[in-house]
Amino acid sequence: MSVPNETPQEQVDQLLGRALNSFELPDETMARLETALAHDVALHSAQHSAGLYRETYRHTWLLGDGSALVLWELVHNATVRREQQHELYTEAEEVHTAAGRLPFPADHAPRHDVMSGEDAGHGGAEPLLLETVLLVAPAPRRAYAHFAHEDSADHGRRLLRRAENADRPGEDIARLLRTAVAHQITQAFGRPGRTDSGFTLYEHAFLLADGQELSLWEVEHTDSPDGRHVCEVYGEEGQARGVMEGRGASL
Repeated sequence: MSVPNETPQEQVDQLLGRALNSFELPDETMARLETALAHDVALHSAQHSAGLYRETYRHTWLLGDGSALVLWELVHNATVRREQQHELYTEAEEVHTAAGRLPFPADHAPRHDVMSGEDAGHGGAEPLLLETVLLVAPAPRRAYAHFAHEDSADHGRRLLRRAENADRPGEDIARLLRTAVAHQITQAFGRPGRTDSGFTLYEHAFLLADGQELSLWEVEHTDSPDGRHVCEVYGEEGQARGVMEGRGASL
């Protein structure tokens, strides 16, 4: 629904321009969209029946202050002339309510599974309903200071490359990190009553293109045979802290 080489502001303008109800968006939302730095869109649900369709899309915008803004787009042809129309909403409940108001015969028709070739000859005359519902991750929990797609994906690659522990995250995590659109690095401090002297723990939080968030935990220390600086990376905070506490106790 968007052209890859378009700027985020061009994508904002296109989205607002095609939505029939964009004038209803709050002024605050419009002002925040003016600071858009990156954009991702994902299909949330799609319903097709008897020549009609209605689809909902989740648009996630990364803004200049590091926060994320989510808009919901409803695309359908439930009009007299079957012309495609676009509507825009700020809440998932709003777009679901709007979709439910459309004159869509599939809402009242029996639902069928897709039939195999063996069973197709015995089906009735009722229209076949094809429905797809996709799960979507919630809005990001944090603000991200680093938001360039290439920088974030490369940061994840370099983080895993410098990790020296054999049990570092594998290819499945590396594959996810290639879709990172933003990242944030923060130092994680120790638990009260625990010893982590000589070790430093960092959380590397990544925002992925589908809106999900992923954190990796980096342990930096000099507890090596030659005293050189060592980096280890773990997929869970508890695992990283366990390594710190276990080695700290032996110092």
